[in-house]
Amino acid sequence: MKILLFGANGQVGWELQRALQPLGVVVPFVRGEGDRAADFARPGSLEAVVEAVQPDVVVNAAAHTAVDRAESEPELAQAINAEAPGVLARACAARGAWLVHYSTDYVFDGSGDAPRDERAPTAPLSTYGRTKLAGEEQIRASGCRHLILRTSWVYGARGGNFAKTMLRLAATRPELSVVADQVGAPTGAELLADLAAQMLPAARRDAALAGTYHAVAAGWTSWHAYAAFVFEEARRRGATLALRPDGLKPIPTSAYPTPAARPLNSRLDTRKLTAAFGLHLPSWQVGVARMLDEIPLPNSEEPA
Repeated sequence: MKILLFGANGQVGWELQRALQPLGVVVPFVRGEGDRAADFARPGSLEAVVEAVQPDVVVNAAAHTAVDRAESEPELAQAINAEAPGVLARACAARGAWLVHYSTDYVFDGSGDAPRDERAPTAPLSTYGRTKLAGEEQIRASGCRHLILRTSWVYGARGGNFAKTMLRLAATRPELSVVADQVGAPTGAELLADLAAQMLPAARRDAALAGTYHAVAAGWTSWHAYAAFVFEEARRRGATLALRPDGLKPIPTSAYPTPAARPLNSRLDTRKLTAAFGLHLPSWQVGVARMLDEIPLPNSEEPA
């Protein structure tokens, strides 16, 4: 099996390069320049890449993920998040290839406090959410066999993430304020890559498994409680923080205005995925704790 991987230098793409290796030959394409560069800002150029590689599977981990910046560059977000996946989907449909694509909880409006399943009505609040939903719709309309994995609050040991930002700030500040009324599931790039590697062979054996799935770590938390967990675990590992024990303050979303509106409720119901593929989703705490084992912590001793 030949797998064409887009976004290979991103957090999820980096883990996919590892996770997909046992399935076949992985051909990674990245953003930038060079022989293995793909320009999602020019969606029409991607068809030639698919034609040249002749893959059995296309995995798309590329996206315009700068949520606030997307508000000021909607045309670019539309090209990368909507038009480019549509081009890939139609190219896959033409050659009978599968497409694996990552989407987001931002396709929902975040109202209420119940977890949403895959049948819940979509109502994105932001340009990012609207363009990601448009990408989903183009994939479905193409008729290609596909797996769309909606996820939330993605992090990885490689690159920037919320936990690293919190630790950097806590190393020098005695007090921090963190939003406490947005709720979701921190989900590791490693988990998302492993899910794709587990789901893809099963779907290729049984095309009835094609479709959209919610793919997040088990449980949920707020950004404030997420930060508290990170600080507790970091201190257990020997990190030295300037943050006082009582220095983490909860604030509402309204106290931290951003160009793009965020959904308050990002809970996603994953029962469809676990039932269809017989998979167990670990708790979000397991993944975050493991990530903290892999990154440098403020003033902590280097591992032997």
